[in-house]
Amino acid sequence: MISTLLVANRGEIACRIFRTCRALGIATVAVYSDADADALHVREADTAVRLPGAAPADTYLRGDLVVRAARTAGADAVHPGYGFLSENAGFARAVQDAGLVWVGPPVKAIEMMASKTRAKELMAAAGVPLLAPVDPAQATAGDLPLLLKAAAGGGGRGMRVVRELGALPGEMAAATAEAASAFGDGEVFAEPYVERGRHVEVQIMADAHGTVWALGTRDCSLQRRHQKVIEEAPAPGLDDALRTRLHDAATAAARAVGYRGAGTVEFLVAADGRPYFLEMNTRLQVEHPVTEAVFGLDLVALQLSVAEGEPLPTTPPTPHGHAVEARLYAEDPARDWQPQTGALLTLDVPDEPGLRLDTGYTGGDTIGIHYDPMLAKVIAHAPTRAQAVRLLARALERTRIHGPVTNRELLVRSLRHPDFTGARPDTGFYDRHLDALTRTPGDNADRHLAALAAAAAHAARHPDAVGTSRFGGWRNLPSQPQIRRYRSEPDGAEHEIAYRTTRSGAIDAPGARILTATPGHVTVETDDGVTHHFRLATHHDRVHVDGATGTHTFTVLPRFTDPTERTEPGSLLAPMPGTVVRLADGLAPGTTVRAGQPLIWLEAMKMEHRILAPASGTLTALHAAPGLQVEVSALLAVVQDAQEEPTP
Repeated sequence: MISTLLVANRGEIACRIFRTCRALGIATVAVYSDADADALHVREADTAVRLPGAAPADTYLRGDLVVRAARTAGADAVHPGYGFLSENAGFARAVQDAGLVWVGPPVKAIEMMASKTRAKELMAAAGVPLLAPVDPAQATAGDLPLLLKAAAGGGGRGMRVVRELGALPGEMAAATAEAASAFGDGEVFAEPYVERGRHVEVQIMADAHGTVWALGTRDCSLQRRHQKVIEEAPAPGLDDALRTRLHDAATAAARAVGYRGAGTVEFLVAADGRPYFLEMNTRLQVEHPVTEAVFGLDLVALQLSVAEGEPLPTTPPTPHGHAVEARLYAEDPARDWQPQTGALLTLDVPDEPGLRLDTGYTGGDTIGIHYDPMLAKVIAHAPTRAQAVRLLARALERTRIHGPVTNRELLVRSLRHPDFTGARPDTGFYDRHLDALTRTPGDNADRHLAALAAAAAHAARHPDAVGTSRFGGWRNLPSQPQIRRYRSEPDGAEHEIAYRTTRSGAIDAPGARILTATPGHVTVETDDGVTHHFRLATHHDRVHVDGATGTHTFTVLPRFTDPTERTEPGSLLAPMPGTVVRLADGLAPGTTVRAGQPLIWLEAMKMEHRILAPASGTLTALHAAPGLQVEVSALLAVVQDAQEEPTP
């Protein structure tokens, strides 16, 4: 029996595993980097052991330090979570060599599935359907489009779609470099890219006594940068024959490697309904809660039970209903999914029947630069798919998030988009719809009312500016119009709010009037007789306004803009804190560049971000170098437009 468990991970997954441990009476041990000293998973563990340093390579990826931490803290078992060392056979072996229980699959199974190329060979022998590989050196235009993939890892790293034959060498080089940096293995392979395919996977649970469960299907087709955003179970729109084929193939894959514990077999389902094996993840998946909701299981509890040698029941429970999960990220989808950092002031997700929250953050925590920017997973379970999708969309809409920009609005719009609600999602969803999903309406009445509420709350906080009355600090006399200016986030649109006090003491603005106002609550009535309620929170010069349709964030602007506040034309600024990992070949002052050319690669939050030339011209200054750590808005380089006159 496991008595004390160390989780070799951080954040949301560590907190989730600790929750099950508490229910089972198992003591918990966390490991943490210096950057995570005050993290939620550290606060929730019974014991915590420091891993000196901040970067993953120095901390969570140091298997020797993690094993030493387990022994020092008196743990008798290790759970790897997902990511980091979860699919590292050497780490699994080291855990067992130290006399600890490994809560994961056999080392041999991890080794056999560690390389996607080797895994495909094994699956072919087991009769699992596959996409035929393509030799990049022999590829022709008839083979396009191609998908390049890192053989040793996942999460979208080292993955590229190639649609033009001339781009293949450069994309191969980029994919190889990214794979080597992320996984220590630069092997990359190519296979046909299936347009409008679906990413469908099967959850596997197996014991040491010959029982293998295929726990239904999940659809994970909505992805950004080949990383999943919205997942659901069961996968919608599959006929019984296809579901049976997927279950049988996943079970065959598990038996072919002598699998034990929780794992996932991933498939690509083409538009014609033909499935193809992608890979087997020898760990728990991020999206496992949707399967738990549908089957009424705790997969972590089953992992622990299997690790203790217990047998599974002969058959799994009967599934019920439908579950959908959305990954809430601190990122800006409208700006190339740039990760965001800073203080998370508020994170408040509705607590309603059918909803579940898995998170590694609470209000007051800080989102740093070193790790994945996922804040939380919100899961909805209901009798039907339509009901689960509606419940999740509304829960996200009602969620209060104050701090960095998030993808919350994108998630809500995605869940309500006809291509998603029509039960045929595919991996090209965001390629087709991202611009529309991130576009800010030109006439946004909700945002204007929120800005008006912000102005009313300001007046309530500063009654001396307008006198006092029963309307939350507004004077009961006619007045000249008051002006407040705001910039909304993240689009940067400016709003000028003009309002006037009436003889009755109410506040009028074009199309609306303020009924009540305090620093934290404002009620607005529009000319059509509809009343709107807002909650407000002010942090320095930013105002967060929560209404029925979501949160609006504004920065207070001075009454008049400063004409000297402008950025030098052609400046390339760091969009986020991070580390410069490489420069374009031959890049130096005096180099001629073309508009849109990648010049600098910046790594932040486990992803590489390209800094592009803003125009064709000449690089006149270069301040970036590989290894340089930069803050947000740091000047990296300057490009002088070819049409500009040289500076005298």
